[in-house]
Amino acid sequence: MTQPDPRSALIPDQSARINVATYSTYPEAQRAVDYLSDEKFPVERTAIIGEGLKTIEQVTGRLDWGRAAGLGFGQGLFIGLFVGLIFSLLGLGGGNLLFSIAYGMVVGAVFGLVWGLVGYALSGGRRDFTSIGGMRADHYVIVADAEVAEKARALLANLPTR
Repeated sequence: MTQPDPRSALIPDQSARINVATYSTYPEAQRAVDYLSDEKFPVERTAIIGEGLKTIEQVTGRLDWGRAAGLGFGQGLFIGLFVGLIFSLLGLGGGNLLFSIAYGMVVGAVFGLVWGLVGYALSGGRRDFTSIGGMRADHYVIVADAEVAEKARALLANLPTR
């Protein structure tokens, strides 16, 4: 038997809510809810729902041994910078701030380079490209509890245009 998701208690049943407004972009819907908040409307009784979701993966380039090494090196360098900075701030770096940061960057860069090459080798050529993924909706619907839906509609009718 599967256990209920504890997060579901935080999200009210959307089927009991009424469509108040529809917007073509998320910033427009966000602006509308912000306006409701400014007007002292109980925005906790609303939700923004993206409908017509699609995943988008923008291919950013070819991935080969050199690029895998470079990406791993760069990521490791920045992680090492962060770790070295934390160690030096906590006094775990021997008291020399620059040494702690430089040491962290060198170790991070080496580990990152190795990690990038190992990861590329393990992929076996199944994914020889880099990409950035995301999700986009066709439109965004603002819904509100039935008891306050008409008030939300009336307020949004007065939403100033930009």
